[in-house]
Amino acid sequence: MEATPLQSTETDKFALPDRLLRLKQAYQADPMPSLDSRKDQLLRLKQALLAHKQRLCQALTRDYGQRSAHDSLIADILPCVMQINYCHKRLRRWMRPERRHAGLLLAPASIEVHYQPLGVVGIMVPWNFPVMLSLGPLISAIAAGNRAMLKLSEFTPHTNAALRALLAEVFDENQVCVIEGDAEVAAAFSTLPFDHLLFTGSTAVGKQVMAAAAPQLTPLTLELGGKSPCLIAPDIPMALAVERMIFGKSLNAGQICVAPDYVLLPRGQEQAFIDAYRDHFSRLYPKGVASPDYGAIINERQYQRLTAWLAEAEQAGAQLHPCASPARDDASRRLAPHLLTEVPEHCQLMQQEIFGPLLPLIPYDELDEALAYVAARPRPLAFYLMTLDPALQARVIGETHAGGMAINESLFQVAADDAPFGGIGPSGMGHYHGREGFLTFSKAKTVLRRGKFNPGTLVHPPYDRWYQRLMMALFLR
Repeated sequence: MEATPLQSTETDKFALPDRLLRLKQAYQADPMPSLDSRKDQLLRLKQALLAHKQRLCQALTRDYGQRSAHDSLIADILPCVMQINYCHKRLRRWMRPERRHAGLLLAPASIEVHYQPLGVVGIMVPWNFPVMLSLGPLISAIAAGNRAMLKLSEFTPHTNAALRALLAEVFDENQVCVIEGDAEVAAAFSTLPFDHLLFTGSTAVGKQVMAAAAPQLTPLTLELGGKSPCLIAPDIPMALAVERMIFGKSLNAGQICVAPDYVLLPRGQEQAFIDAYRDHFSRLYPKGVASPDYGAIINERQYQRLTAWLAEAEQAGAQLHPCASPARDDASRRLAPHLLTEVPEHCQLMQQEIFGPLLPLIPYDELDEALAYVAARPRPLAFYLMTLDPALQARVIGETHAGGMAINESLFQVAADDAPFGGIGPSGMGHYHGREGFLTFSKAKTVLRRGKFNPGTLVHPPYDRWYQRLMMALFLR
């Protein structure tokens, strides 16, 4: 069933510039928040998040119609708590100016890099993980000393209400401002002159956001998606490969930007993969689509998109291999994983990011063929390699491009606090998480400092004096 409607909290798009102006004025009044201030905000955010975790899980279930509370805790709440803990512990070191080497040419002088807040950060939040993908970037922005304006998804109204209540306990509207509204409001939001704008969503909408931000020269971080491959090498047992990748496709019913989007596997092993996948899925979700741990598709629009793509592939000659019976429940928008073989290349499932529990299987004869298939397509947000061969692991790491990679695992590379997360090319640009998030939302400002003696006069005109010729001979070699 569809989620119960809430009273509209949509923001008038014409009010957005005034909201941003107030945030910028507040930033100018306190342009370098202290370490203690930032750590206090992070701790209060963590306390509020823990206090509201049950309400957030309930809100997510209402927005989806069915979503396991454990899925929400694992994928939305826990990563934020861990990220706060990580940032809070290391923030003093991150904020400290870094000494750099001035070099003989600039001596005597000192060089430092100071990390300064950018100002006001805009954060555009998608519907699939609305807590993690709003609070995650916000944690990095706050750690770096910024203020923020969040545009929440119109498809998660109950979660938005819970987030509003949570954030209101920690921040006033001159620190963190929450915006809601439809695509028109989102389009207006993306045109605002933020000091940095982070967008998470589809590649197609990411292009629109980048075009809207360009006239203001707004710096961007784009966290997009694309078609993330899972390559199964001939050496690994099929049951092990399936065990390592199935959770990444089952969590949130596959509505994840880093979910495996298609599988490359040795030709002749398709049925072994299907059998292993069905067996493992039945152990994870014994009641199939009726299992309380298995989630629904977010709304009717997305459900119809997935079922239409499934029908298109079947009509084009693809073979469908559902992993549960019944394979779908239209009333509750619950769709079992469908493995597909012999899918024609022109089908939407092969051309677009799937963002759901559908998984094409693509056989290969040689590993070179599989790697060439990946290389010929837009660079993905994630690459999953299933092999126990160290030489092959090293080769694939060196020869393939992706935003991130996991070997004999799926999805969990995103959970690494001490590593950057971000796409490449059509799957995004820029990074956040951990120190990379702090750096993304900071200006690394180089400061050169001299005393009374100024050796810079040695290179002032008039030129071609003897000591200038000596300097050029010394350094230009």
